Amino acid sequence: MKGTCKEIAKRYELHFLEMGTDKDHVHFFVQSVPTYAVTKIVTMLKSITSRQIFQKHPEVKKAFWGEEFWRDGYYANTVGRFRLS
Repeated sequence: MKGTCKEIAKRYELHFLEMGTDKDHVHFFVQSVPTYAVTKIVTMLKSITSRQIFQKHPEVKKAFWGEEFWRDGYYANTVGRFRLS
């Protein structure tokens, strides 16, 4: 997963500031250029990482019995800089 995220970072001008996992989910803290919508980033991450994982580890797809790697939902929060005049 980390290697795939490094490739995504180079290709799409993203910076993975933090990555973490829990029992059944992953946390990404990502910095991006302002032209990407949050939805686009999430869709891109889910699509590319699942494709790479299934290609490199076909046994994972068999373990899911044809189910998808990622759930449909996600939680996103944004952080930005602002100036007080």
